[in-house]
Amino acid sequence: MATALYLEQYLDSIENLPFELQRNFTLMRDLDQRAQDLSRDIDRETGSYISSVKSWAPEQRVEALKRIDKAFAKSREFNDDKVQLAMQTYEMVDKHIRRLDADLARFEQELKERNIEQTSEYDSSSGRDNKKKGRGRAAEKSAKKSKKGRVSDDETPKQSRKKMKSAAGQAVAPILTLPTVMNSPSDVLDMPVDPNEPTYCLCHQVSYGEMIGCDNQDCPIEWFHFACVGLTAKPKGKWFCPRCMPDKKKK
Repeated sequence: MATALYLEQYLDSIENLPFELQRNFTLMRDLDQRAQDLSRDIDRETGSYISSVKSWAPEQRVEALKRIDKAFAKSREFNDDKVQLAMQTYEMVDKHIRRLDADLARFEQELKERNIEQTSEYDSSSGRDNKKKGRGRAAEKSAKKSKKGRVSDDETPKQSRKKMKSAAGQAVAPILTLPTVMNSPSDVLDMPVDPNEPTYCLCHQVSYGEMIGCDNQDCPIEWFHFACVGLTAKPKGKWFCPRCMPDKKKK
């Protein structure tokens, strides 16, 4: 019953996931197509500039370079948006995976508690049965001991004393209790992050939420969480991380 309840709730939570994934993938494909179109325009503008720059006036050269630079900036913006959308899509799927892990952990904990209750009831009933058996065996041993302690007509008092001494020296057998055997689930542990998943940012954590890339090509970290670098929105133009900013200012 509990399994069916967890399954039903989880299926309800991922009902709209396929449509959201399809929408994000469609947007990423559209952004990629726009970036490729701009790349072709940049190649065409660059080829025209190289072949005709000698015959152009200075104003024409400046205007052509501005068009090329503007196309580069727009293409970079499309690519940044595509990467951001891909990260949001990953976070969307990862959120459902974390919920599934949490549901499994709670379900295992409920099974563990249920098995502990069953084990306690089993031990209690076994103790009552063993107590009854112990009283029965004690009564039986007492009866046997009384019988052995009587002197028969054919025995001498000396022989009777030897028999009684031998019977009194015998050890009483211990009362055995039934062993308790109950398979219980493994202890519930916190779900760790996949050790193979790469980490980013100054906090050395996995990717989540909104992130921004450093425009320094030699940046050792590359990607940063907005909150860790004090951002609430994507800045305009180039952006350099706190580690690369001092080197950039020196240049």
